[in-house]
Amino acid sequence: MTPLIGIEEEYLIVDPHTRHVAPRAAEVLAAATNVLGENIAQEVSRFQVEARTTPSADLSELGARLRAARTEVAKAAQECGLALVASAMPVLGDKGPIPLSDHPRYANGQVRYRALQDELCICALHVHVDVPDEELAVYVGNHLRPWLPVLIALAANSPFFIGRDTGYASWRVISWSRWPVSGAPPYFESFAEYERAVGALSETGALMDAKTIYWDVRPSSILPTIEVRVADVPLEINDSLTIIGLIRGLVLTALEAVARGDRGLPVGTEVMRAAYWRAARDGIAGCCLDLRAGELVPAPEMVRRLLRHVRQAVGDAGDLPFVEEGLDRLLRRGSGANRQRSVHARAHDLEGVVDDLIEATVA
Repeated sequence: MTPLIGIEEEYLIVDPHTRHVAPRAAEVLAAATNVLGENIAQEVSRFQVEARTTPSADLSELGARLRAARTEVAKAAQECGLALVASAMPVLGDKGPIPLSDHPRYANGQVRYRALQDELCICALHVHVDVPDEELAVYVGNHLRPWLPVLIALAANSPFFIGRDTGYASWRVISWSRWPVSGAPPYFESFAEYERAVGALSETGALMDAKTIYWDVRPSSILPTIEVRVADVPLEINDSLTIIGLIRGLVLTALEAVARGDRGLPVGTEVMRAAYWRAARDGIAGCCLDLRAGELVPAPEMVRRLLRHVRQAVGDAGDLPFVEEGLDRLLRRGSGANRQRSVHARAHDLEGVVDDLIEATVA
């Protein structure tokens, strides 16, 4: 049976005149709630909102729901004199600490995490895929670890941050890596080992609760799913769906391997960290480390290896033609980061980049 998928995407709210991020997400949230209900939510910063889809096993149905959600949030923003942008970090804005949303949780986070929250304005794509139980979710996470850098490269969509070219395709990944529990999860031999690690992290004060286990792959604490949160929010909806199809293919492929007794390849944490750095720096235009082969290869070749790895599972889910077409498109014209830099090269300013982001977010 093809597992259900649920999606969360985070977006930025911008002033269409200054092109700066605007701390008015609460207004957009209020305007969109009548239509989207629980499928729109507050985020940590006042610059962001989060849209969700109800779960579905059908990728095209998810695409329709995601497109409807983006359209409704953009419409709500427009009603408030604002605009919606799918970029993983703000392109333009005022320097200084990010204004946090009004909620006791975020105030508690300020006390605990301090200056780490000053740049906490990151927008990601979160993908929830049904798995039977938490033990299997941990083993699936082990199998996904070697492929996380190539997903970073495919989804990279944050080259600029507050008026500056960072030199990275995904500055979100780099900014986020400073947090105490973030990035690739460790390799775990069992769910019991996972629980012991979470308990130790809690003792240090690094966790407020289960929601602050910010690893890029984690078992859900409330649902029978595994959550994959490694990707920048893509600029274009079809790119989101391509990555979602790949992620479900990875989960299905992993479940088959686990059923054969394979609990995944243990890759060292420091090697994972370096592979993340390389993928975040170069994106799809550079090279990726093949963590299974132990060699640096051009990103397009790494994408082809990923597709070969999941081809059977993606085909069984009925997604292969769409995913193949989506990957071909990404390899030909690049990710959101490539588009942002291309627009900047033509427009010679970041205002033009934001204008293009506004247009492409709901195209």
